Formats: sequence, structure tokens, C-alpha cells
Amino acid sequence: MPTGAGEPGEGSAAERRRRAGPGGAASRGLHLLFTLFGLCRRAARLLRPRAPAAMFTRAVNRLSRKRPPSDIHDSDASPSSSHQGLMSTAKWATSLENLLEDPEGVTRFREFLKKEFSEENVLFWLACEDFKKMEDKKQMQVKAREIYMTFLSNKATSQVNVEGQSRLTEKILEEPHPLMFQKLQEQIFNLMKYDSYSRFLKSDLFLRPGRTEEEEEEDFPDTQTAAKRASRIYNT
Repeated sequence: MPTGAGEPGEGSAAERRRRAGPGGAASRGLHLLFTLFGLCRRAARLLRPRAPAAMFTRAVNRLSRKRPPSDIHDSDASPSSSHQGLMSTAKWATSLENLLEDPEGVTRFREFLKKEFSEENVLFWLACEDFKKMEDKKQMQVKAREIYMTFLSNKATSQVNVEGQSRLTEKILEEPHPLMFQKLQEQIFNLMKYDSYSRFLKSDLFLRPGRTEEEEEEDFPDTQTAAKRASRIYNT
């Protein structure tokens, strides 16, 4: 019995292929070809190695999104600073030379000598160090006279206790040379080394550098008041 026109069956599919002719088969073949081509392109993109420039850009972008170490490890900054401070302090204890080579060490030592009313010693030593580095004769003349009038003359405002300053005359000051104060400077250095420096290493300014001025005044109110008066005299 023949199959009805509206009923699906094997004959209907064969009939459609027959009616479509060679053109329909070609169309299906092209469609399949384009599909395969698209799949190949996608596979090639996935397998292709990334370009170095692109990889570098991605890495930079990832790093830029991270917080800097200072934001992440703020708590580490204090221990690091403390470690450096301990290293410097330990170096000061090895010799007076190392202490005077460190600006922070000089500052602490000056504070200590102020309390002992002998700050003029380290100031004289520092002035002589600056003088030895000078090369211009006019500047040396001015500096030599300044050192003499401040630390060595009978009318010096901050006279140091050394032998031989009386041998420095006006004529010598007019013809200065870099080592003209060398022997006097060595006397002061030895005075600090064998006297003030040893006491400094036992002081709170060395052992407990974090103490504030108010805390020190609570321990030694009379001494601190006297030191402040002396400091005003030195700075005027």
C-alpha cells in the first residue's frame, strides 16, 4: 500500500535528496568545510604561545594591583629602624673615632657633654676637622681666627683646656696651614676619649636613647635645669 503524502518515511528523505539535486549536496559540503575551518582557527589560537610583550604587560598589571610593601608591612618598618639604630649604637661603643664619624653619634655625644658643661671640647674638635679640609687661604685665615677667638684666646667664649694655645700668635693666624691646630686637637681628643667618652657609654643617652627630655628631668631635675641654663649660654 503506498505511503501517504503527509506521512514521513524513508521514501520522503530519499525523495527530498533527489529533488534537491547536486546543488544541495554542494551546499552541505561547503557548510561542513567552513565549520571545520572555524574549529581549526580556534584550536590554533589556543595552542599558539603567548607573545613576550603580552606576558610582560599582564605581569605589570598584576603587580600594579598589589599594594606596595610599605602599605602591607608597616609594622616591619619599626623593627628595621630599631635594628639599624642598634647597629649604629654598637659601633659607637667600639671607639670614639667611630662615634665621631656618625652624625647621630656626634649629636648624642654633644647632648651628653652639655650636661657635663664641656660641650666646647667636641665643638673645638669638629671645628678643627672642618679647618683641615679647607684649601682657600682667605677662608683659612677667617676660620683660624674664629677658632682662636672662640676656643683658645684668653677672652674665648668657650675656652678649652689645652696646653700651647699661648704660642699661637697673630702672625701665625695670618699664615695658617691645615695642621696648625693638630696638636691641640689631639689633646682634646684624648681628653674626651679617656674621660667623657667612657662616662658617655654608661649614660642613658647611650644605653636608653629613646628617653625623652621630660623623663630625664624627672630623674635629675636640678641637673637638667642647670644644663638648660648652660645650653642657653653656649647658644648666645
